[in-house]
Amino acid sequence: MCTSDSLQAVRSLPFNPPLDWHRILTFLSGHQTFGVEAVVDDVYVRNVEFKGSVGVLSVAKAPGEDSLIATVTGDVCRYMDDLVEPISHMFDLYAVPDQIAEGLADDPWLGALVRARPGLRVPGSFSGFELIVRTIVGQQVSVKGATTIIERLVRRAGIQILPDPNAQLGWQFPTPDALARADLEKIGMPGKRVETLQRVAAAVACGELSLNPPYGDTSELRRQLLAMSGIGPWTVEYIAMRAWRDPDAWPASDLVLMNLMTLQDSSLTRLALHKKRAQAWKPWRAYAAMHIWNSAVDMSGSM
Repeated sequence: MCTSDSLQAVRSLPFNPPLDWHRILTFLSGHQTFGVEAVVDDVYVRNVEFKGSVGVLSVAKAPGEDSLIATVTGDVCRYMDDLVEPISHMFDLYAVPDQIAEGLADDPWLGALVRARPGLRVPGSFSGFELIVRTIVGQQVSVKGATTIIERLVRRAGIQILPDPNAQLGWQFPTPDALARADLEKIGMPGKRVETLQRVAAAVACGELSLNPPYGDTSELRRQLLAMSGIGPWTVEYIAMRAWRDPDAWPASDLVLMNLMTLQDSSLTRLALHKKRAQAWKPWRAYAAMHIWNSAVDMSGSM
């Protein structure tokens, strides 16, 4: 319950075990937006906005239980019942690991990766708009480079909510309208990518484009995005993986995926062959991608 006195609501969010909480936090920490979200002492925290109300969300693993504990503070706690589903999707709590493992077990390579990392999930995003902004910024840029540019975007177009601009949760992410109108000169992105980013923000702001996850058929959303200049299949599939919860989304042209697949099979010399190889992992290609990416993390120590 959320009361005017406490302005806090707590929910237990069950999941199908196993769940690799450490890898979820590692991924989110590596992709976090400065001033908006953070991982602190095995707890994910972030500023949230929902239906015009704002607050802070924190999510932790319940000790000894197959559930997460989500706590929302601030005025937004009045919507806690509505937030249960998107928070659960953000942490991929509705996944059934045994079913995914069985679907990938027949492939010698993927089967070994799944056995080595049981309970690996596809981390989502609280906001589809935030995710598409980061994904566009991250086109042909390292994760570290994208994080730096996202911080600049937040400082230029976001809402400062704490006196200290360097505070861990001192900012609200820019609204679509604010980002569409912001001066992004010398932000660190090519002009064409800035145009793409602001075109998408304007489309979301005016209601022409909705990034709300359909949790079902995503064909129309895919069509809409692909029709926009500067948006290609990699961007759309990455959004489908993390925002729309499509378990079979496959960012085929991702260089890490392609390079590691070629290391496994040197005959995979072009994109069409990579796509054909990945057909064996349907309908769990999003999880295959996460396992391959994590194998790269384990080899390099970073993502």
